[in-house]
Amino acid sequence: MARLCFDYGHGGDDPGAVYLGRKESDDVLSLGMEVARDIRRHGVTVDETRTSDANVTLRARTDLESKQEYDYFISFHRNAFMKETASGAETYVFTEASEKSKALAFKLQAALVDVGFANRGVKTANFHVLRESEAPAVLIEIGFIDNSNDNNLFDSKRAEIVRGISKAILSQLGTIYIEETESEQPNDPLTDALNILVKNGIISSPEYWQENARSGKTIKGEYAALLIERMGAFILTKLPST
Repeated sequence: MARLCFDYGHGGDDPGAVYLGRKESDDVLSLGMEVARDIRRHGVTVDETRTSDANVTLRARTDLESKQEYDYFISFHRNAFMKETASGAETYVFTEASEKSKALAFKLQAALVDVGFANRGVKTANFHVLRESEAPAVLIEIGFIDNSNDNNLFDSKRAEIVRGISKAILSQLGTIYIEETESEQPNDPLTDALNILVKNGIISSPEYWQENARSGKTIKGEYAALLIERMGAFILTKLPST
């Protein structure tokens, strides 16, 4: 059985790149964990260097990786430069990368470009996680967090990004990607809650809350105030009269 190690960059008091309140550490954690779930559906074991907003040192990440024999080590990141100037996806391998690392890197890069990111290519770097990992390692930069267009793409095509990354990894493992059936899809607590609020007339635009009431996103203050006001009024109607 294939075994992978997923590394979600930064975390805890190290948010990585930040732009307009959006944190790299949040984006890569949430997206990477979705990819991990998708990969596991195919019988592949996926271990993760963190599963919460925790600070994990570079050494701890590669120490964890060295404790098991992995087929690949994949580190998830988002890029940053000068706000609204650079865009696109790029994938890194070590300066003396194995052929397996290079093959996976090109597949992952192609998947991100197919979704719509500008192609910044496959590059080499002496990053700690690439240099010190024992398994073939790649690091993906999924768009620029300080570019609004890349962020819109990251959000609006999230499912396609997850599917594309999963397909690329499984292809490298020699496994055929199986589309998820509706019965396999996990329940989304946010969607369930929004449906209840719509049913009771508390909100009328669930799409806005579905998109923005998530880690790394921001809710407008006036909308939050209105929601609290309506929730308070609704709760009062359910209290026993005195």
